[in-house]
Amino acid sequence: MAVQAGRLGGRSGLRSAASAVALPRIGPAVQPRPRTETAPSIARRRTRTAVRAGRRANRVGLLLGAIAIIFVLGFFSLAQTVQVSTTAVDIDRLTNEQAALQGQRQQVISDLNRLGGASAIRKEGIDLGLDQLGAPLIVPAR
Repeated sequence: MAVQAGRLGGRSGLRSAASAVALPRIGPAVQPRPRTETAPSIARRRTRTAVRAGRRANRVGLLLGAIAIIFVLGFFSLAQTVQVSTTAVDIDRLTNEQAALQGQRQQVISDLNRLGGASAIRKEGIDLGLDQLGAPLIVPAR
């Protein structure tokens, strides 16, 4: 039983309750001063709690946020540049197509002016085997 009490009951090095000495209670050694006047308060510094506690703000989040914003702005700039380039290519393509159509129009107008004259029509008829009409033939009535 003594072994169990030593193992469970107490710790070695501490006195048991029977050997404790009771000391008389004495009042506080220093009497508090009665407050007569309030002293002027000193202006407190207005600082953040983290600074007063000696902790610093985590700069990793701020750095990641800045990187994300820079990435978004760069992506937006790239998208705008690509859109401007595509628009410029479309404008160039349409300008070239317009120039080609203008050239075809001029060719057709030139062909119509050349082929629409009397001499061109006469030449086409001769080439097809047609000949000029002779004197008119009058057939008597019966």
